[in-house]
Amino acid sequence: MKIGIGNDHVAVELKKRISEYLIDNGYEVVDYGTDSKKRFDYPIAGEAVANAIINKEIDCGILICGSGVGISLSANKVHGIRAVVCSEPYTAKLSKQHNNTNILAFGSRVVGSELAKMIVDEWITAEFEGGRHQTRIDMITKIENEQL
Repeated sequence: MKIGIGNDHVAVELKKRISEYLIDNGYEVVDYGTDSKKRFDYPIAGEAVANAIINKEIDCGILICGSGVGISLSANKVHGIRAVVCSEPYTAKLSKQHNNTNILAFGSRVVGSELAKMIVDEWITAEFEGGRHQTRIDMITKIENEQL
C-alpha cells in the first residue's frame, strides 16, 4: 500500500515518526509535507495529498498539523475526499468501516507519537463494510456532486 503523508511546520517531528513507523511496517510512504520548522501553510499539504489520492498516485493519506482540523478541512475541499480527524483509535476504525474515509488526520499538539501509531494501525487495517454504509456514502457523494 502506498500512503501519502502531509504536514505543516508544527508537525515535522510527528510526521517523521509516523513515516518511519509506516515504512518499518512495510508500507510505501510518499511525503507531501515539509521537513522545515519554518512556517508552512497546511492547506498546501492537505490539497497535495488529496489530489494524489484522486489521481491514483497513492492509495490513502495521513495528514498532520497542530490540531488536525485545518489540514483535514483543506483536503475535504477536494471532490471525492473523505478526510477524518481522529484523536483516538476507535473513531479511526469506525471512520473506515462506516464512512470509507480515504484520509486520516490528527494533531501533533493533541496526540503523542505512540497514540498516533495506534490510531494509524486501527485506520489502516480497518475495512469498509459496505451495505447500509454504502447507501450513506452515496448520499454524501450526491450532496457533494450537487455543489459542483
